Amino acid sequence: MASSKASIDGNNIDVTDDMDDVMDDYMSMTLPESPSNLTQFETSVQRCGRKRREAESRAYQASKAELAHQARLNRDEALNTSLPVSSKGYQMMARLGFKAGSALGKEGNQQARKEPLGVFVKEGRAGVGMDRERKRKFEDDDDRGEEIQKRQTEAEFRERQSREKEQKRAEGLCWGAMRVLEEFESDDTTTDKDKADKGENAGSSTSEATTGINVLWRELVKDRDEKERLRRMRYDLQQTLSRSATHDDPDEETHDRQAWGTEEEEIEVQDPELDDFNRLEPAERLLRMVEYLRDNWLYCFWCKFQYPDKRMEGCPGVTENEHG
Repeated sequence: MASSKASIDGNNIDVTDDMDDVMDDYMSMTLPESPSNLTQFETSVQRCGRKRREAESRAYQASKAELAHQARLNRDEALNTSLPVSSKGYQMMARLGFKAGSALGKEGNQQARKEPLGVFVKEGRAGVGMDRERKRKFEDDDDRGEEIQKRQTEAEFRERQSREKEQKRAEGLCWGAMRVLEEFESDDTTTDKDKADKGENAGSSTSEATTGINVLWRELVKDRDEKERLRRMRYDLQQTLSRSATHDDPDEETHDRQAWGTEEEEIEVQDPELDDFNRLEPAERLLRMVEYLRDNWLYCFWCKFQYPDKRMEGCPGVTENEHG
C-alpha cells in the first residue's frame, strides 16, 4: 500500500502504515479456548434426583440369590485370571526357576500341566464321583421308563376301551332283563281290571307307588314314567288356548291340572335302595336279574326259554360264557 504524508506544526512528516500487516493480524486473531475443568451447572431438581439415586444405591441390599451369583462370578473371574507378577507367590516361584507360560516341575517334561486344575463346587454330602454315577442311572431309568410307559399307555388304552365296551353291552343286557322281569311279574300279579285301569291312567304312577316295585326292574318303570311326564309337559306347552283361572273340570287329568297350575306337582321321592343298586357294576346287576328269573320263573335269559321244572335240563349254566 502507498505511504501517506501528514503535516504537523508546519513540518512535513512521512507516516507509512502497513495496512496489510494490520489486516493479517486482525484475520488471524483467535479466541482463547474455554477451560475444560469448568463444572457444569446443576439445577436443584437434578441435585435432588442425584442424591436420591445415591441414597437408594447405598441402601439397596442384595438378596441371597444375587449374593451367591456375584460370589460365583467373582470366583470364576479369579480362577480365570493369571497370577500377577507383583504377588509374592509369583516372585517365590520365579526365584525357583518358574517362567510365565511354562509348566511346574522338571524341565523337558512334555506331559506337565501348564494350567491349574479346574475348581468345581460340590453340593451335597455324597462321595466324589457319586454325581456322575447317579446321572448315569437317571439316564438309564429315564430311557427304560419311557419305553415302559409307552407300552403301558398302549395297553391301558386298549384295556380301557375293551372295559368300556363290555360295560356298555352289559347295560344294554340289563335293560333287556328288566323288560323280561316286568313282563313276567305283570302277567302274574295284574288282573284284567287292573290292566284296564293301568291303560286309562298310563303315565300317572307316583313316586310312592314306584318304590313298591322290585328294585331289579324299578329303574325301567321310573324311566318310562319320566319319559311320559316329559311328553305331557311338551304337549301342555304347545297348548295355546286360554281359560279362566277359576275354571275347574272334574274330569281333567292330573297332568293337565299340574300344567294349568290348579294342582301341585308331586316332588320326586328319594330312593336310596335304587341308588345303591345302580352303583353296582352292570355285570353284577345283570347276574342278579338272571338268577332271579331262574329261581322264580324257571326262565333262562341266555337260552330265552322257560323250563317246566327246576332242573332246567338242557341249560348250560347261569353265565353267558357257559352258553358259549
